[in-house]
Amino acid sequence: MIDKILLFPYWLSLKVRHFMFDCGLRKVHRTSVPSICVGNITVGGTGKTPHTEMLLRTLLEDEDWAYRNIAVLSRGYKRKSKGFQQVTLDGTASEYGDEPLQIKKKFPIVTVAVDKSRRQGCEFLCNPDLLKTSKKAKRCKDRNFPKADLIILDDAFQHRSVKASASIVLVDYNRPIFRDHLLPLGRLRDLPERISAADIVIVSKCPADLNAWEKGQWAEALGIRMYDAAECAGRRADGKKQYIFFTKIQYDTPQAIFDEGDPRYVYSKRLVLFSGIANDAPLRSFLSDDYKIVRHLKFSDHHNFTWADIKSIEDAAKDYPTAVAMTTEKDCQRVRDCKKLSDNLKLRLFYTPIKSEFLSYEDRQTFTSALMSFLK
Repeated sequence: MIDKILLFPYWLSLKVRHFMFDCGLRKVHRTSVPSICVGNITVGGTGKTPHTEMLLRTLLEDEDWAYRNIAVLSRGYKRKSKGFQQVTLDGTASEYGDEPLQIKKKFPIVTVAVDKSRRQGCEFLCNPDLLKTSKKAKRCKDRNFPKADLIILDDAFQHRSVKASASIVLVDYNRPIFRDHLLPLGRLRDLPERISAADIVIVSKCPADLNAWEKGQWAEALGIRMYDAAECAGRRADGKKQYIFFTKIQYDTPQAIFDEGDPRYVYSKRLVLFSGIANDAPLRSFLSDDYKIVRHLKFSDHHNFTWADIKSIEDAAKDYPTAVAMTTEKDCQRVRDCKKLSDNLKLRLFYTPIKSEFLSYEDRQTFTSALMSFLK
């Protein structure tokens, strides 16, 4: 009600936009190969990249998809390059964006591309020969990649012009959309009712001991009428089938950002933490179990580290000579772009790998079955 009154122009523009797509006044294009859309209706912080990586692991372990050509298409937020680009292993975060580069480094065999236009990007991935003649792709550095058999659309739920075979929407357990508001009063960039358009809803960043009653409460609050708790299946208001799953964050052993990193610093009991993500609270909680965080430098999401930022990190490290300097996996992609890092700081710079996991093995199996049913 607050959104409809105080933010009426924004609320109305969203309603009109979705009405035009729903009624066919604006055209919706389907990809020529199976596709999976991963997105949210809030501004950052739900874990899209770890879930995209989880999808890749699921597909690469599947008998039907393990030997097929899988591609990931992202916008490449805050990149300096233009148009369609294929992400390369020797590229930089400034060229492609931190998240696409992170995915490419973890899954070298997967084609990763960036394009602001999801429709155009899908066309190029489905038909790479178009790159040789298209003026729109004349700036693309590397045009040599196989035709995609499946495309994962990263952060594309709000792009109504492209219809995916399966749409997955993430909701942060710590920021329920039914208690949030549209921008700028809250963090919603789209109408909360849009959750009903998702084929699969994933509540991310859940506590590992989330019980069945709490799961049921979440499903009810999101408007999903459960009819099979074991299969995580329910019905939307329009009667169509919809799945809901719950995932948790899992961190791994810290890794050196640079080859010269000294692993002995990992065993230090003091830590200088710096991050440029939407919400680093889960990481702080995890690291606090093993380290005393003596300094915490917080930057905005997707922040490009300047010389002044690096100096602040160096000064904090000098104040605590034995402390390890730690950041997030996403941030480390941008740290590698920095040119003025001292040799001493490179020895102490580490990042904490992150991934998303289901709360149980059974849930993971159920998710895989549900996903494959959409792709077939």
